[in-house]
Amino acid sequence: MANFSKSTAPQFSVDVYQNEFLPEGGRDVSAIVTVTSTGGGTTGRQPLATAGGGRAGVVIMVDCSGSMDFPATKMRGAREATAAAVDTLRDGTAFAVVAGTHVAKEVYPGNGGLAVADARTRAEAKESLRRLSAGGGTAIGTWLRLADRLLSTGGLTIRHGILLTDGRNEHESPEELRAALDACAGRFTCDARGVGTDWEVKEVTGIASALLGSADIVADPAALAADFTAMMEHAMGKGVADVSLRLWTPVGVEIAYVKQVAPTVEDLTGRRTEAGPRAGDYPTGSWGDESRDYHVSVRVPQAAIGQEMLAARVSLIAPDPLGGDPKPLSQGLVRAVWTDDLAMSTSINPQVAHYTGQAELADVIQQGLDARKSGDHDGATAKLGRAVQLAAASGNADTAKLLSKVVDVVDAATGTVRLKAKVAEADEMTLETRSTKTVRVKR
Repeated sequence: MANFSKSTAPQFSVDVYQNEFLPEGGRDVSAIVTVTSTGGGTTGRQPLATAGGGRAGVVIMVDCSGSMDFPATKMRGAREATAAAVDTLRDGTAFAVVAGTHVAKEVYPGNGGLAVADARTRAEAKESLRRLSAGGGTAIGTWLRLADRLLSTGGLTIRHGILLTDGRNEHESPEELRAALDACAGRFTCDARGVGTDWEVKEVTGIASALLGSADIVADPAALAADFTAMMEHAMGKGVADVSLRLWTPVGVEIAYVKQVAPTVEDLTGRRTEAGPRAGDYPTGSWGDESRDYHVSVRVPQAAIGQEMLAARVSLIAPDPLGGDPKPLSQGLVRAVWTDDLAMSTSINPQVAHYTGQAELADVIQQGLDARKSGDHDGATAKLGRAVQLAAASGNADTAKLLSKVVDVVDAATGTVRLKAKVAEADEMTLETRSTKTVRVKR
């Protein structure tokens, strides 16, 4: 496998947006931390560059269960999409294709390891896709465990999976899938896609969430090739893996939560790993040229008017490619200042307000759809009405459009809606799958 240059490793910056002023007795401090990575992208057929001259690998997991033959366009679309993804691989990238049923089978290269992308191996891999056929059950945990084994070979720096399924995970228990996700978490990232409408949204989004990837619906199999190409192009842009958000807090400061809030809402609070005295790391996965926002909320000790303190220090941490201690990439400070100026202490930072609303939007969509499924029409109307109101107020036009396919909007500003009598299953699943997607705050 090829070694890659250090020259295209991303450069990170951290910006903190907050109202640091607290009233007398005030303890709660919130900040939006914007992390931006630049200079890591590559184009054309150049090798995928990684920080420290490492190597990158991708495993594509294709659902080949019996349901993929109904209709036959699903299996054909899966073959075409996988071929398109293989074509998008850059020279030098390690890769494999796995067929998933109630067991996981290597399709290419099939030798217990990974191939290295070049013109010959791409052609061989696409030829091997002709052997893919539908039959058997669905046990996604076995697919993930095989991908993990393959990606653990060859000393890869960036490890990524792409998973396609069309049905529910019926041939292993939820506990078995959870055990597989726990075993794979932190070892590779994974984008998950559901094709058609016979799969379970919470299963697919749960896989992507646990493995720090994206989730989406591809209702029409004909759209799979374009989606897989876009996913692979995104994966090819990654330049550094296993980046963590490190939060250090002084004595007496309590952490309320740490959430990613853009481009999607993802609660990272429970994923903390200790990193020394009063410090903890929260995983963020792999990075290319991109920007993400995080909401950090802490509770500080009470202090007198005029006092100020460092409430938290936020750092980006990446592994040392030579095996030494993790190295800081950039950092920002969260402050607390006590004042008797009412205007200063009651002002809500626009970034904090925006993302608090976006997190609520994701929650009320899920609650509204759950209520609708259980027959609680009043509860569904109230929650989805609030979602319409939040989407309109924040300018989240994509979510507003998805909501309009589930409810009739009477007045978006007040959240007055009526549930539609008939809703296409694909429309409801699309809203649920994409409910955590946010819009960036206008600065």
